[in-house]
Amino acid sequence: MSRWKALPGELDPRVRQLVVRLRRLKDHRGLSLRQLAAKTGYSTSSWERYLGGRSLPPREAVEAMARIGGDDPTRLLALHEVAAEAWGEGRAGTSAPDGPEAPEVPEASEVTGTAGTAGAAGAAHTVEVAGALQAAGADDTGPYNLSAPNEETRHGRSLRVALVAGSVALVLAVSSAVLLAVRLSDGDSRASATPLGSATSSVSPSPSPSGPRTYACEVERIDGRWYAGNSRTRDAVLAEGLAGPEVAEAQCLLRRAGFAPGVVDGIFGPHTKSAVEQLQKRAGLVVDGIIGRHTWGALRR
Repeated sequence: MSRWKALPGELDPRVRQLVVRLRRLKDHRGLSLRQLAAKTGYSTSSWERYLGGRSLPPREAVEAMARIGGDDPTRLLALHEVAAEAWGEGRAGTSAPDGPEAPEVPEASEVTGTAGTAGAAGAAHTVEVAGALQAAGADDTGPYNLSAPNEETRHGRSLRVALVAGSVALVLAVSSAVLLAVRLSDGDSRASATPLGSATSSVSPSPSPSGPRTYACEVERIDGRWYAGNSRTRDAVLAEGLAGPEVAEAQCLLRRAGFAPGVVDGIFGPHTKSAVEQLQKRAGLVVDGIIGRHTWGALRR
């Protein structure tokens, strides 16, 4: 396992989440930076900046990493889109401390081998990136500044944005309905199947109307793994600043393991991060305070 340098403390959690996933893919494949540069077409120094949190990798580099690491490119590109929005918010209207960076280009050896196809794909890719940036909320002052489109390009981009927005709204609506149905059916089956006096524990009182939301921890062991009744995920990436039932599930399992994440409120705060770091240290994992697949494995065991 690579010994990574700590990421900058001021790095946005959404960018940190993308960088940690890229680091783990590299470690999983056992590639050196030189081998990674040869496989992706981006230089060794570029990957040093990407994996060190000093520069946001372009979409093509992220997609290439997903292909090499055998990960789902759709999920990794979604993380990249969120990170790009956060990067744009953090850099808009300010000058970078190290001066402006030149645009990233592949090394000369890779350029020679791919020059035949790069020209044909360049224009179409520029329009696609511009549409994705507009959908993500980036503006022309961010790190993805593009040349002004002509009228035809602007019309096509507007149509693309409208289609993407409609598709996202439809997917979210369907996902919410499915999740609600699954949780309701899961709750009914648990209520009917759990005998009186079963070994479950409940923490946290019901939330008051004016206080923050709290979650119940109904810890039980199923097929050799621990579950607390809030989420059954085993690979969701969670970092400080995120919130939701997956965070509440991790907080319950941290309590079961003997660590103190604070109130089980589904918010990944400093107390939860400290508890995660203690668990990672005890399990012999990379101590970064971020919950990924390996940390979930330690929590579920």
